[in-house]
Amino acid sequence: MILVDTALAKRQAENKPVRVAMVGAGFMGRGIALQICKYTQGMELVAIANRDTAKAKQAYTQADVLEVQEVNNVAQLEENIRNGKYSITGDAILLCEAEGIDAIIEVTGAVEFGTNVALRAIQHGKHIIMMNAEVDGTVGPILKVYADKAGVVFTNADGDQPGVEMNLFRFVKGLGVKPVLCGNIKGLHDPYRNPTTQEGFAKKWGQNPAMVTSFADGSKISFEQAIVANGTGMQVAKRGMHGPTVASGTPLKDVVQSLYPLEDLIEGPGIVDYVVGAEPGPGVFVLGTHDNPIQQHYLNLYKLGEGPLYLFYTPYHLCHFEVPNTVARAVLFNDAALTPIGKPYVEVVATAKTDLKAGQVIDGIGHYMTYGLCENASTTAEQNLLPIGVAEGCVLKRDIPKDQVLTYDDVILPEGRTVDKLRAEQAQYFGATDAAAREQVLQHQAKKEVSLS
Repeated sequence: MILVDTALAKRQAENKPVRVAMVGAGFMGRGIALQICKYTQGMELVAIANRDTAKAKQAYTQADVLEVQEVNNVAQLEENIRNGKYSITGDAILLCEAEGIDAIIEVTGAVEFGTNVALRAIQHGKHIIMMNAEVDGTVGPILKVYADKAGVVFTNADGDQPGVEMNLFRFVKGLGVKPVLCGNIKGLHDPYRNPTTQEGFAKKWGQNPAMVTSFADGSKISFEQAIVANGTGMQVAKRGMHGPTVASGTPLKDVVQSLYPLEDLIEGPGIVDYVVGAEPGPGVFVLGTHDNPIQQHYLNLYKLGEGPLYLFYTPYHLCHFEVPNTVARAVLFNDAALTPIGKPYVEVVATAKTDLKAGQVIDGIGHYMTYGLCENASTTAEQNLLPIGVAEGCVLKRDIPKDQVLTYDDVILPEGRTVDKLRAEQAQYFGATDAAAREQVLQHQAKKEVSLS
């Protein structure tokens, strides 16, 4: 990470800025625009796409970029990029297809839309930075396959808790300490929260009530820990994770040795989990072990205690402030902050937030009908569980009681969605027995896309 500032300074001095475009101009998107335009040398935010172009213009205006042009086709956008002008558009695909853009930041939180943006960006040779854990946790592994074939980086972002966890994981592993748990610190967890209960908080901070709800009801942290699992090969010890709650303000270092069953940590590949109420919140932490008595002695000397668990933590995550680092890592160093290492290890499954009735159409993540729970991918497949990332728009075939996990057998999927096609392809690809069989899956899918077009 310390390399990034020097590399960007060099690009600034050479007048060869990294050119990035952004899809989404909501609360987080506006912060990213401000950070890049005013505080990041060697990088330019050349275009913003948003369904409401007035919000895209607002993001630029808030960053003191007052001269922007609305574009409606790729040629107009490319001409503006060549001439050093800033563009806004209601068509996100223009950003994916235009030449002169090194990377796309996707920051909408919408699954089907974000999946299409990510796939199109990869197809056109753009690095893709996902401020969208929902897409990453639903079809990230297969998107990573496509990104590798295209020679681009598919990554979650620095600053968001999963990216901070992964940076810490890599640091700890580099010390020779074995990471056994990647953890997230929350201040609240209530799976029955909804946009009505969270409206006041959302209004106070200028955020979307559904997005705020997704944090409160546990869906967001489930996605965050799922993508950390998919980036490390870890799993969950139980459906929904342990998620222990401690008295508000309890120092994590004082209770960490007793929060999680030791056998869940030292047996197997390690786990992802979280804790509610601990300090430093809302930070992240990694628990590790070391089998060398001499190194254990040194760790004790350096105030990490006698073990068997050694606590490493980052006391904050600064979200949009750190996103430009991810762009630079991808474009200049071909390095991902957090990306799947292969097959899915953990999924996020849809769970009834209230009693659901046959015939109802399931609403979105962070709304009134479902919340997300982490489950190991092998169990998800065996039990045909319904990922919450594909639940929106599904029609219920039968009544579902509160707190029951939904299955594919419980719903009728909407027709023609990209996310469903990629889910099927992801299962086929990682279920294939060898590299040749996996390649056949991709070729078959490519032929289907050609015939459909």
